[in-house]
Amino acid sequence: MAEERFQPPGKQVQIQIQLDDDVAQGIYANLALVNHTETEFTIDVMYLQPQQPRAKVRARIISSPKHTKRLLLALQENMRRYEERFGTVDLTGPNPADQLLQ
Repeated sequence: MAEERFQPPGKQVQIQIQLDDDVAQGIYANLALVNHTETEFTIDVMYLQPQQPRAKVRARIISSPKHTKRLLLALQENMRRYEERFGTVDLTGPNPADQLLQ
């Protein structure tokens, strides 16, 4: 199990993050469904195989609206940095979600 230390900017608290070996391997996902209630967001990340009618949920994240917005902002900032370094991500072509929405 790996352990990382994270120091939020401007804070005195140091958070120790534990990362189990199986979680550290990560999962591949090419589709996400997002639902919400007044108090929480549910994000199901899944893998949809080409030419298959079923998508398998690989993980479910349940989060408060505040944490979900922080995640959104972190993703936007990281995408901005990525595109600054590697170029714009092209969204043309097939979208796996289209298969579920038919």
